Amino acid sequence: MLNIFIDGQAGTTGLKLEERLKTRNDINLLIIDPSRRKDPATRQNLMAKADVVFLCLPEDEAIKAASMAPPDTIVIDASTAHRVAPGWVYGLPELSVAHRTAISTAKRIAVPGCHAAGFIAMVYPLLESGIISRDAKLNCNSLTGYSGGGRTMIEEYENNRTPGDYLQAPRPYALGLKHKHLPEMKGICGLEHAPHFVPTVCDIAQGMFVTVPLWGCNVEDVWQAWSQHYRYSKFIQVKEIDNNGIMNMTECNNTNRMDLFVYGHETQLLLGARLDNLGKGASGAALQCMNIACGLDEGLGLED
Repeated sequence: MLNIFIDGQAGTTGLKLEERLKTRNDINLLIIDPSRRKDPATRQNLMAKADVVFLCLPEDEAIKAASMAPPDTIVIDASTAHRVAPGWVYGLPELSVAHRTAISTAKRIAVPGCHAAGFIAMVYPLLESGIISRDAKLNCNSLTGYSGGGRTMIEEYENNRTPGDYLQAPRPYALGLKHKHLPEMKGICGLEHAPHFVPTVCDIAQGMFVTVPLWGCNVEDVWQAWSQHYRYSKFIQVKEIDNNGIMNMTECNNTNRMDLFVYGHETQLLLGARLDNLGKGASGAALQCMNIACGLDEGLGLED
C-alpha cells in the first residue's frame, strides 16, 4: 500500500486527485483534519508518513511545503513553482525516453501547466525532427474551461451570474503577454524566444484546445513526425488529418488523454492539442507521474 498525502486537498486539483485515488485499492490516502489543513506541524507530520506527497497549492505555498517534505519522499507539485527549477523533473513522460526515465527515479516532479502541456506536446517533436527551428518566433492561442481558474473563478461562473451577462462571452486574459506558463513553454522546448501566447477562458467548466499556427511546413510531415514520436504513447493520440471538421474541445474531458491535430494546406498550418485542463492538464498528469515514479503501470486510476 502506498501512503499518499495531498497538501491542498480542498482545491480543484486536490479534489480531482482524491476522487481518482479513492477508486484504487493499492492506496492509503492520508486525510488531514480540515481545521488543521494550514497547520505546518500537522502537514509535516503527514508528509513524514507518506510515500508520495502531492502539492496542490499556490506557488508561494508550494515552495514552503516542498521544503517541509523528507528528501526521500516523492513530491509531485501541481503548481507553477518548480517547473523549470533546478533539481525538479518535468512531468511530461511522453516527450522522450530521457524524460520518462528521469520521472521513474525522481523524488521531485513538477506537473506541466495545462496550456504548456498542449504547446510542448505539439512543438517538441517538431523541434527534434528539424521541422521547426529553435530560433522560431511562435504564436500560441488557447481556449480553456473556467475550472482552470480555481475556486474563485468557478464560483464566479457557477454562483454569481445572470442570463446574458458578460461571463457567457469568451474572455481573453494575460494580455500583458507574461502568462505564468511561458517559462516552461520556452525552457522545456529549448526555444530561443518565448512564444507570443494569449489564452481565452470560455463558458464551459472543463476542456481546452491549444493552437499554434505555422508557415512553410508540410501537413503530412508534421503528422508523420508526431505519429513516429508518440507511437508508443498510452495517452497522447495523433488524429487523422481532417480539414473539414469542427472542434469539440470537451471530448477529452474526464480522461488523461491528449489528442493532436494538424490542419492546413500548402503554405499555412494549424497545430491543435485537445485535453482536459483538469485531466492531462492537472490531476491526471500528476497521477500518471506518480505511477511511473512508483514503478507502476502509468495508466492505473486513469481509465476514462
